[in-house]
Amino acid sequence: MITMGINAVYHDDSACIVRDGVVVAAVEDERFTHVKHGKRPVPFNTWQLPFHAIDYCLKEAGIAMADVDHVAYSFHPDTFCEGYRGQGTITLPLEPSARRDGLDMNQSPWDPLFLSYIVNAPRQLAGGAPHHIAERFRGIRHDGPFKWHYVEHHLAHEASAFLAAPFEECAVLTMDGRGECATTSYGCYRDGCYRRIKQIDLPDSLGLLYEDVTRYLGFLHSSDEYKVMALASYGEPRYIDVFRRIMKADEQGNHRVERADLEKIFGPARRRGAPLKQRHFDIAQSLQKALEETVLKMAQWLQRETGMKNLAMAGGVALNCVMNARIRDHGPFEQVWVQPAAGDAGTSLGAALWVDWAERLARGDGARKWRMDHAFLGPAYSDKEIEEFLRWTQVPFRRLDDVPAEAAKLLAEDRILGWFQGRMEFGPRALGGRSIIASPLKAQMQARLNEIKDREDFRPVAPVVLEDKCNEWFVTGRSAAAGKDSIAAERHVTGVPAPFMLFVFDVRPDKAGRIPAVRHVDGTARVQTIRREQNPAYYDVIAAFERRTGVPVLVNTSFNTRGEPIVCTPRDAVECFWTSPLDGLVIGSYLLEKRAP
Repeated sequence: MITMGINAVYHDDSACIVRDGVVVAAVEDERFTHVKHGKRPVPFNTWQLPFHAIDYCLKEAGIAMADVDHVAYSFHPDTFCEGYRGQGTITLPLEPSARRDGLDMNQSPWDPLFLSYIVNAPRQLAGGAPHHIAERFRGIRHDGPFKWHYVEHHLAHEASAFLAAPFEECAVLTMDGRGECATTSYGCYRDGCYRRIKQIDLPDSLGLLYEDVTRYLGFLHSSDEYKVMALASYGEPRYIDVFRRIMKADEQGNHRVERADLEKIFGPARRRGAPLKQRHFDIAQSLQKALEETVLKMAQWLQRETGMKNLAMAGGVALNCVMNARIRDHGPFEQVWVQPAAGDAGTSLGAALWVDWAERLARGDGARKWRMDHAFLGPAYSDKEIEEFLRWTQVPFRRLDDVPAEAAKLLAEDRILGWFQGRMEFGPRALGGRSIIASPLKAQMQARLNEIKDREDFRPVAPVVLEDKCNEWFVTGRSAAAGKDSIAAERHVTGVPAPFMLFVFDVRPDKAGRIPAVRHVDGTARVQTIRREQNPAYYDVIAAFERRTGVPVLVNTSFNTRGEPIVCTPRDAVECFWTSPLDGLVIGSYLLEKRAP
């Protein structure tokens, strides 16, 4: 049985294929179109299906669209329409943007157009594929041969968590800007069954509040929220009481988010590119701390309600690695796992897993057959394909006899390398498939990398560390929180894998001077741990660097420059290399270098 998952509604449109319970491929459309996040979340773009991502997934599975049994679309129009009950037929006026009459605060005059594209998505899939990739879409109609399923947005988030997590049972928490109606959902996966316990609906949205502050601070909402998280480390929580009034949680798992005019409260919004002032840092810090307090309270209720030891999370808010660490270190769960494509891209994964699971359950086979041990679910290119492309471009290159050792030598010489190996990552984090890697030994490396990527100066860079050496260099905050409870302290200080770069750790004070490039201003680092079975080439280059320097840590940041998605193809990698100040590119078994000036 083959199930295709599609996310196409808001942003980060993506596709996924599951075959008999096992994920074959998952990828964002942006990696092929070069439009970051695939599109902006506006009604006019709902018609866009992730055709390039779908085409890749079909190719990886060795099939055509006509071979797919089920298509799972991660948004349910009936649930969305429930908000219009009692208001008559949904109609589209000729000038939607000029109309507000008869609509409540959660509705838009563009909703009929938005909805029309969603209910017509099967017809778009059948007849809308771009000409150059249309071959794999031949022989299908909007009514088959596949069966079409609409999967509620937050259910897709939930399934992407509990059906991918390394737990036999767990509590589930999802938080984002909005789905059809829900903004937060709580659930419990136990004894092979899943039950949603509670949901919070619009207008009470933690994600939309974070978006509003992102926009107020001069960044692009539904895109740059991670910049606000980084900005927060430079501030003080001077305005935390303001955000505590806006964002309130009770003891029953509920939260309220009041509408707030941020300009009335804080003064004029920062314009894009304008200087950052201390009040901007303080607003970001206050929002971040209030969010952490709120979600921690929510997690405490969820644990009391379910009695679970493990928590799985998804939704765009769960990409906030500082908040995740707060839940890990101060929350009631023994283990916290976050799905690496936690944003909307991951709903294609969740929708496909949910429909596959439901269909197999109906046949008496509900066993889970896959866990998300890594995120390398995108395209890969063989050495043969890479060499053919490099020869065609006539760029100078050479084959490496020992890729890890020769790359480590360059890194130890403070060379900054593009790293293009194996399958591409699914989700927003580069995790060693399409990364820029560098030495962490000098503090100046952060500024050099931000210059190469044309990023803001306040942005940190992250470390990757060999998993079995993580405890020697980084520590969770749980040891302090555990106090005299040595068992709890030991459990959370040692053996904490973080393969998806979704938690911050404290840099051990005795090691801070050795790896200054990856230590953020607040003493933390957004750590990725790596085991060899997850990515042998990546592990080996870090191990080779350790043999040269004594440090089992590298800087890892995404292989892209400002405004561009992470590179996907050899062409993308070579273009990024030659149009940025990178020193070298290790692509498969080959090395490209620039001559020293």
